[in-house]
Amino acid sequence: MIALTLAEIAEALGGRLVAGAPDAIVAGSVETDSRRVGPGSVFFALPGETTDGALFVSAALDGGAALVVAEREVDAPALIVVDDGVAALAALARLVVARVRALGRLRVVAVTGSNGKTTTKNLLRAILSAEGPTVAPEGSFNNHVGAPISMLRVDESTEFLVVEMGASHVGEIARLVSIVTPDVGIVLKVGLAHAGEFGGIDAVQRAKAEMVTDLPATAVALLHGDDPRVAAMAGMTSARVVRFGLGSGNDVRADDVEATAAGTTFDYLADGERLPVRLRILGEHHVTNALAALSAAREFGIPASRAIAGVEGVPMAERWRMQVLEPGDGVTVVNDAYNASPDSTAAALKTLAQITGPGRRSIAVLGEMAELGEFAEEEHDRVGLLAVRLNIAQLVVVGERAKRIHAAAGLEGSWDGESVFVEDSDAAYDFLRGFLRSGDVVLVKSSKSAGLRFLGDRLGEAPA
Repeated sequence: MIALTLAEIAEALGGRLVAGAPDAIVAGSVETDSRRVGPGSVFFALPGETTDGALFVSAALDGGAALVVAEREVDAPALIVVDDGVAALAALARLVVARVRALGRLRVVAVTGSNGKTTTKNLLRAILSAEGPTVAPEGSFNNHVGAPISMLRVDESTEFLVVEMGASHVGEIARLVSIVTPDVGIVLKVGLAHAGEFGGIDAVQRAKAEMVTDLPATAVALLHGDDPRVAAMAGMTSARVVRFGLGSGNDVRADDVEATAAGTTFDYLADGERLPVRLRILGEHHVTNALAALSAAREFGIPASRAIAGVEGVPMAERWRMQVLEPGDGVTVVNDAYNASPDSTAAALKTLAQITGPGRRSIAVLGEMAELGEFAEEEHDRVGLLAVRLNIAQLVVVGERAKRIHAAAGLEGSWDGESVFVEDSDAAYDFLRGFLRSGDVVLVKSSKSAGLRFLGDRLGEAPA
């Protein structure tokens, strides 16, 4: 964070400086987790659903916190009390980003969508960090707390800020956009991820459109032109619209896409150029994410050849996201169990079918797709049917909440025993250890809440 006095921070937060000298300067990181606090950090003691950050003030001070921001008075040498800690965090991010922007160097790109946000963010970081000092979120810091924390990492030297914006309710993306006002706003896809919380696909579309509806005319809205719900956002923004995708009507597009076990290749087409791209990231669905990142680079004036070199250097989307593991027994494990929506699960299954060569068996280990609300039963049924239609050799369904995948697959008359149901990850592991043989390709896919990412790690470990 840039250097600010306690008085400046208190004023920006609309808070009350209870302890500490008004002219004392703070310039450390901003944290909400006391375990991440270091010397000079600002610790926001936010109340949570299961605990209260105020209980960890002592630990934060032991870690070197120079300032505590809390919603009630606590024992700290420097303390600002605010009415709403989350709002105060956003206010501080707004101040810091505005001051850095005033220096004239900072450019901001924000990305949202039902799927692909984190991968696109990582691809953007790879491109932009080669061009200048870049700040991008760690992991999936994309909500009303994580996104401002990431924004607050900018300083006077920062040239690029990448912000990932997720949401589970209408209005949340709009609040994040209001903090930074992106120069480039990206919308990847409108799907059923979190549809149960939003209340349906139309509400998801409204929420994702918040990325572009308030952009000024000087900004650019990068829209996935192959997704009709995203393409329709062109009429909802004052920003200049650029479309990316595989279709011929897009401004930036891909052609000759081929997915293999070694990655995904395609040709990049824009501005009269056709350039080959070799992604190391598995799955043709990541081509759209790469196009989004390359489109943003194009808007920043980065030559396509340099931007392509950036995305080609990314070894995987992120841990637990199409992560390829080779345990050394001839089995390949694709661990994609950090998140799961109907769209991402379908894409992962199609990738499994594509990369499983002749003489090898495709095995899908599937758990619950969470937060689908009233759509849960229907969408789990669809996944089971898709696995059959893709001729997946063996389906292993884990957990009661995912059981409809197994039931739907079993109703297909052509299947007899190619789907098994187990109660938990341990049972799945025991079954697979006795079932797998050299040459098998195993996909592990579920929402984070199902915990199958750890099963994927176990399967990917070298045998004892």
